[in-house]
Amino acid sequence: MTQPAEVSRPAAVARLSVPLGPCPGPGNSPGWECSNVQLGQTISTGCTCAATCLVPTPPARGHKVSGQRASRSLAQNGRVLVKNPHLDLMEEDVLYHLDLGTKTHNLPAMFGDIKFVCVGGSPNRMRAFAQFMQRELGLAGAGEDVADICAGSDRYAMYRAGPVLSISHGMGIPSISIMLHELIKLLHHAKCRDVTIIRIGTSGGLGIEAGSVVITDTAVDSSFQPRFEQVVLGDVVVRSTELDKDLAEELLACSRDIPDFPTLIGHTMCTYDFYEGQGRLDGALCSFSSEKKLEYLRRAYDAGVRNIEMESTAFAALCGLCGLKAAVVCVALLDRLEGDQIRASHEVLWEYQQRPQRLIAAFIRKRLGLCPTD
Repeated sequence: MTQPAEVSRPAAVARLSVPLGPCPGPGNSPGWECSNVQLGQTISTGCTCAATCLVPTPPARGHKVSGQRASRSLAQNGRVLVKNPHLDLMEEDVLYHLDLGTKTHNLPAMFGDIKFVCVGGSPNRMRAFAQFMQRELGLAGAGEDVADICAGSDRYAMYRAGPVLSISHGMGIPSISIMLHELIKLLHHAKCRDVTIIRIGTSGGLGIEAGSVVITDTAVDSSFQPRFEQVVLGDVVVRSTELDKDLAEELLACSRDIPDFPTLIGHTMCTYDFYEGQGRLDGALCSFSSEKKLEYLRRAYDAGVRNIEMESTAFAALCGLCGLKAAVVCVALLDRLEGDQIRASHEVLWEYQQRPQRLIAAFIRKRLGLCPTD
């Protein structure tokens, strides 16, 4: 399989409009370069990335970048990849926001047997999910409180339930990005193998009923494109945001054993804020009409978008580049074509939030070969 696209361009230039192709390897072919490629620039240096990147192929007129399936091939023996040569030169790696480190903690002993990582916005929700998984897996101490592994930090919360790690990531791309960088390094330092990572959360639905669960096939940006743009040293690096299709289908198959709520596969649109970026009319600022809002949301629906949240593109891009099989599973709290404000009762919202957790618990139990619970 090809690896995820990662192409860079200056922040000021227009969007990239060339197809993507695999790098031929370090120095093997003149005319390839793995980054800092300006639009229209002649590419003339050999790649030094050890064939781990994607770079532009010669441009073809009229071709545009399309979402490529992110690589799901792990490093040899299933280890989690980190693509940072500087880490090998460091005597110690301090995972500051997680209150963990390679010298202060025995990461392989603490986390080496982790097989499933579930991330979500709220610390309370992720603690509740860890307690739920303790019961689902029949672990000792089920029903008791769980310890926050990151208790020394007030940024994120982390809990364990057997082979399952449950971590909060806060709201929005900056918050989840910080957490993922340190989580992925943790999994790498711990020598974890064959890890599956799933974001579980809430979202605004699009043309679907409240309470529906959406399994993301591709995360798209506000222009409905399957890409995540990260500014690095003044250049915009464009990364693929496609998620593991086989994992999505496996999750959908598990949902058929939970018939009391609808589950579907669709695109998830990721925005940079909750109000203007999602076309809401009820923020402190609004410069558009209700007609313009509905026209935009209908275009999103026609492009395959079925829900909207604020983390999926960064999540898909980072996980794909680091060889993690990843999925996003979110419940819709409302249909955004019908309104902006979430008016359901706390009891109803709480039950909605359990739905992705129930699906993921069924998936994990099936992967572990455990009998379904009642």
